[in-house]
Amino acid sequence: MEILYRTKSGVIALDGQNWSTLGDCDWNDLLARDDLASWLASTNARKIIDISVDQDNLPPGVLAPIVNQEVWACGVTYFRSRDARMAESKEAGGGSFYDRVYDAPRPEIFFKSTAHRTSGHRQPVRIRGDATWNVPEPELALVVSPSKRIIGYTIGNDMSSRDIEGENPLYLPQAKIYDGCCALGPGILVTDNPLDPATRISLNIERDGEPAFEGDTELSQMKRTPGELVEYLYRDNSFPHGCFVLTGTGVVPPDTFTLKHGDVIRISIDSIGTLINTVSV
Repeated sequence: MEILYRTKSGVIALDGQNWSTLGDCDWNDLLARDDLASWLASTNARKIIDISVDQDNLPPGVLAPIVNQEVWACGVTYFRSRDARMAESKEAGGGSFYDRVYDAPRPEIFFKSTAHRTSGHRQPVRIRGDATWNVPEPELALVVSPSKRIIGYTIGNDMSSRDIEGENPLYLPQAKIYDGCCALGPGILVTDNPLDPATRISLNIERDGEPAFEGDTELSQMKRTPGELVEYLYRDNSFPHGCFVLTGTGVVPPDTFTLKHGDVIRISIDSIGTLINTVSV
């Protein structure tokens, strides 16, 4: 398994302790390859390099791992998420909707973000100016090729305005899609193998230098499989440059918690790394 980073100077790969550059490889072309893992293992395009990494043990100039891809998201895939959605929408008459979709064959899938709305590692994310209850949602993000093959994984932050969504489920796009509503990164773990169900996802939020919230879960708590989510998304949909699929959250802060400007959000997933973003105006 290798981790690919999109940087200002080109594509850089980490294989164990070895760094290499893929030169001027086109990012869109890489994410369109069904054989990306095997191609990386055999390609002569790489050049071993010795670089100075920063405090995150990452190459300099890391960018969000998205160019022409779309970001889609899946909801109510963890039991804890179902409970939270039911509670927030109860007064609007939508309390049973989330319970029903949790048990239904068809998952909840919605459009989340474009590249220009998506932040990378250590770039700011935003909360809406007309929302009062905002949370991050730490999620495993699937990297999917145009032909529906899962070629890798990264970390996703599905920023959400829970008060807007709770007011009426039809307001979901406004609660989910806005400038700075999503973060991906720092890199893509390229592998043909599914992740271990024991893989942990952790969320840490820091406010004024002090812990404000901590929580974690593991992939074994997902009700639906990544393959199932991808299969439904690709029905009557095409993605010429591939796409990212956020697989839902199992870490939900308490109802009394809302993000504030300046909060630092850290999302870590075993074997992928840590995505860090600060909440900005």
